[in-house]
Amino acid sequence: MLRNKRFKGKVIIVTGAAQGIGRGVALQIAKESGRVVLVDRSDYVNEVAQEIKNLGGKAIAIRADLEAFSDACQMVEQTLKKYKKIDILINNVGGAIWMKPFEEFTEHEIIQEINRSLFPTLWCCRAVLPSMINQQSGIIVNISSIATRGINRLPYSAAKGGINALTASLAFEHAKNGIRVNAVATGGTEAPPRKVPRNTQEQSPQDKEWMQQVIEQTIDRTFLGRYGTIDEQVNAILFLASDESSYITGTVVPVGGGDQG
Repeated sequence: MLRNKRFKGKVIIVTGAAQGIGRGVALQIAKESGRVVLVDRSDYVNEVAQEIKNLGGKAIAIRADLEAFSDACQMVEQTLKKYKKIDILINNVGGAIWMKPFEEFTEHEIIQEINRSLFPTLWCCRAVLPSMINQQSGIIVNISSIATRGINRLPYSAAKGGINALTASLAFEHAKNGIRVNAVATGGTEAPPRKVPRNTQEQSPQDKEWMQQVIEQTIDRTFLGRYGTIDEQVNAILFLASDESSYITGTVVPVGGGDQG
């Protein structure tokens, strides 16, 4: 199989596609002949879609807040209206908002963390299932994290643990429908500064100290002693999204330089 043709004829939804890993995934799919549906709640998603078109690829952008099930359903409806099918869903929305010990989190902050890092994946899986069941085929790749065992981000860790459980159970439940479900547990990843910060509050000296503890733990626990690159995460995600991984399902693949999470 030619690597640059892995996704020819495929319709792939990539959520959280406006920046970071999601943007990297979308660009690489387009380079490999896939038709990309980029979804994000930020207007920057339109810029990524245009970037792909400028390179000769095929892409459409959908603005949606995937913390709401209704928006996830609209995402699926718009994709089916345009392309009549959905071959692959890559769930990339999520990310820790605060880095601090659990006892420092308020009730509202805990709810926000779960809403941000669990529900978009849950809702998107639920929304896409009927079409994949109907066509008796489909691939779902969820983005988890090795931070399921990490410090200073417990609500985020719990959300990603939920994604791991969702991945295993959904794969088990729908293998009979020709649907494969896997996850990539990303490790610390070097990325450009976020265009839309998750946390816009000014960091205190204590906040910076707690963040530094996260950085040190990440580097200390990885065998390779460094953060990964966006491309290193993209390569693993697209392997699981491709037919090259046709006998892999219900699996969480850690991509953390040796850190298993």
